[in-house]
Amino acid sequence: MSPESEADIPGNAVLPGALPAALHAELVAFRRDLHMHPELGNQEFRTTAAIKARLEKAGLTPRVLEGGTGLVCDIGDTGDRADGPILALRADIDALPIPDTKTDCAYRSTVPDRAHACGHDVHTTVVLGTAIVLAGLHREGRLPRGVRMIFQPAEEVLPGGASDVIASGALDGVGRIIAVHCDPKVDAGRIGLRYGAITSACDRVEIALDGPGGHTARPHQTTDLVTAAARVALDVPALVRNRVDARSGLSVTWGRIESGHAPNVIPQHAELSGTVRCLDLDAWRIAPDVVHAAVDEIANMYRAKSEINYIRGVPPVVNDPVVAELLRDAMTARRGADSVEDTPQSLGGEDFSWYLEHVPGAMARLGVRRPGDRTVRDLHQGDFDADEHAITVGVEMFTAAALLHPDH
Repeated sequence: MSPESEADIPGNAVLPGALPAALHAELVAFRRDLHMHPELGNQEFRTTAAIKARLEKAGLTPRVLEGGTGLVCDIGDTGDRADGPILALRADIDALPIPDTKTDCAYRSTVPDRAHACGHDVHTTVVLGTAIVLAGLHREGRLPRGVRMIFQPAEEVLPGGASDVIASGALDGVGRIIAVHCDPKVDAGRIGLRYGAITSACDRVEIALDGPGGHTARPHQTTDLVTAAARVALDVPALVRNRVDARSGLSVTWGRIESGHAPNVIPQHAELSGTVRCLDLDAWRIAPDVVHAAVDEIANMYRAKSEINYIRGVPPVVNDPVVAELLRDAMTARRGADSVEDTPQSLGGEDFSWYLEHVPGAMARLGVRRPGDRTVRDLHQGDFDADEHAITVGVEMFTAAALLHPDH
C-alpha cells in the first residue's frame, strides 16, 4: 500500500487504503475460477490446492487439514510468544448440489448440478485477499499481532465441517473469531450487523411410519398410514409451536413426504423429512424432546408405529457484542458509519456457531447486491451471483479488524 492510500484513525492505528486495482482484479479472477469449479463438502480438493498455492506465493505456510480439504494459515507471531490472543478469520469453501441457472454469465458453473449459490466463493476470496494484504504488512513490520486464517470445508453438510476444524486444533491460542456471509438484500459497499443471535438453529428430522397395510376398502381393519402421515405433517408443527415460548420461533417444516404405490392399497410404510429451526438457544436444546413427543402423540392416535431420526445440526450464531463492535469499528474506519446497517435474525443455519461455543466471535452480513438493483434474489438459488465490489469491501474490513484487534 502506498502512503497516500493510508489514513490515521482514532487509536493511532494505520489502516491500508483502497485495494490496488491489480490485486482487486486478481481476486475477482480467483473468485470466478472457484465459481466455475464448485466442489461439495469434503470434496474441495481443487479449491484447497488453489488457496494453498496463492498463500504460498504470498510467502505464507498454510497447513492442509487431515482430510485433504480445507486449510489453516498463520500470519505473524501466533506461537507462545504471541502478543495477546490471536484473531481468527474464517471462510467456508464448499458449494451446493444444485444447478447453476444463470444465463449470459461467462463464469457460470462448469460442473453439472453444482453451484456456488451461497457465496462461499466470495467468503473464500475475501479471506484469501486479506491474507495477502496482511502478509505484506507483516513483512513491513506493520502487523501488530498474529492472525489465523481458517478455510473450512463442508459448511453445507450437517452438522458442518467446523467441528472437524476445531478438533484439528485450529482454535488453539485464538481469542476471537470473525466471519462474513453474503447477503443479497444488502448493497455492496455495506454490511449488516447484529448483536446477539444473527442466525437460527437448524436441525434435520427424518420420520418413518409403519403399519400392516391393507385394502383401501377396509381402512378400519388396518392402519391408514397415508392419513397418519398427513396428520403428522399437519399437526406436528402446530403442536411443537404450542409447547414452547412463541418467542423462540421453534418451527418444523417438511421437505419430503412419501408413501404408497397404488391407489387402492394402503401402504405399510411412509416417510417424512424436514428441518427444525429455532431462534433461541435454550429452546434448541429441548427441541428434540418436543419433536419426539409430538410425533409419537399423533402416530399413536392413528395406530402407526413411529421411528424418529433426529439429526443435530447447528445452534444459532450468537454474536459477541465486543467482537461485533470490532467489525463495526473496522467497517466505519474504512467506509464510514453509514456503511453499517442493522440486520434481522435469519432463520438460516450456519456452522460458524460451533466456533462460538469455544471462543467469542461475530459474523457480519456482507452486502453483495448491486446498488440500485431491486431484483429479489436469495441464497441457495441457482441464479445467485454477487457484485464483486464486495470482495474489496470484505478485504478492507477484515484488514482493519486485524489492525484494530486489541492485545488483550
